[in-house]
Amino acid sequence: MQPEEINIEALKTNQEFQNNLKKLEEEMRNENSIAKGYQLLDAKLLLEADEDEINDIFTFIVNTAFDVLAENLIAHKGFDMAVYEDLATARAIYEHGIQRYSENDIKGAKEIFLVLHHTMQNPELKDAMMIHAAAVMAGHKFEDFIQNLVDTSGVDESDPTAFFIQTFVQPTDILLTMFAKYVKLGKEELKVLEESK
Repeated sequence: MQPEEINIEALKTNQEFQNNLKKLEEEMRNENSIAKGYQLLDAKLLLEADEDEINDIFTFIVNTAFDVLAENLIAHKGFDMAVYEDLATARAIYEHGIQRYSENDIKGAKEIFLVLHHTMQNPELKDAMMIHAAAVMAGHKFEDFIQNLVDTSGVDESDPTAFFIQTFVQPTDILLTMFAKYVKLGKEELKVLEESK
């Protein structure tokens, strides 16, 4: 049986669907929900919405995520990947970090990956973020990182954390050992956050 095709054109004029999107946007803003922001963004991208609309939602997601991050750092609270809102928040910060990295903003990318390493409660993701930060510090360009260090063949699309790069060509512990010098530097930079507890 073929999966049902979504009729995009019909959805653009479906009043009930449009009303649901308006309601979703109101909830997103009233609740400051990044998870609902992503739901809305996905729907708007599917509908090929106006670029300004998409940028507005994306800006909301990123700004809200960094506000939450700041509050979490002050409260010494981490991101629990089992909580959908935490997952969406970490994803927004991570995607921003990847964007910084791809634009060669070494300092910005490194700081974002280190902060994610510090705030993520999931041990595998914590280590993966340290590998990102160490790769940045070691001078790997974004394209080199993706081509030479990342293994995308083992990505499980159904895993809610699949948005985060966490599979590499070498086992994580070997990469952390290879990058030991940069891991040490990264941990020293994070001491400021540890000591403020």
